[in-house]
Amino acid sequence: MNILAIGAHPDDIEFGCGGSLIKYATVGHSIYLLVLTDGSSGGSPAMRRREQKQAAKRLHAKEVFWGAYRDTELPLSQALIQEIEGVVKKVRADLVFVHYHDDTHQDHRHLASCTVSASRYSRNVLFYEGPTTQNFSPSVFINIDRYLEEKLVSLKAHASQVMKTNIEGLSILEIVKASAHFRGIQGRVKSAEGFVPLRLFINVAENFV
Repeated sequence: MNILAIGAHPDDIEFGCGGSLIKYATVGHSIYLLVLTDGSSGGSPAMRRREQKQAAKRLHAKEVFWGAYRDTELPLSQALIQEIEGVVKKVRADLVFVHYHDDTHQDHRHLASCTVSASRYSRNVLFYEGPTTQNFSPSVFINIDRYLEEKLVSLKAHASQVMKTNIEGLSILEIVKASAHFRGIQGRVKSAEGFVPLRLFINVAENFV
């Protein structure tokens, strides 16, 4: 499969579906990333781009596509829909991962809404969660127990962001581990990532998830 993961900022993808991407890449599927802003509200744009490129290597991504939007100003617009749709078509995405629409960050909300339109012809679209996601009740789970440590390494590549959780003394790595175990319990495994499906076609013979 060709898999496209979409995030508003550097490190969003790693948090939301990094383990699944590593898992799929390990068994031969092609991974592509689309990051719509350079995360300038969280640090130097040049630094955040460098961190994202390093993280992409950990995810075994074949290519990273970048949007030119300003951090915190991602619009709910036809132009954004068309940009996302263009990348979906370019990589011939069989599976799309993106933010969940109920989120306290406006960039995440707008990107999720635009992706619904941009991926209207995609057969498989899954919403992932992040630290600012609300009311998230996943019904699809991907076992990432063997890939959790690699997911954490991909997040460590975003060194400037690891302690920016707005929770004193708690790193993003600790949040990710807690989330993985909680979603794992829900999915009846040790560690998992949870997703809300927009659409999901399952071919049992191919062991899709």
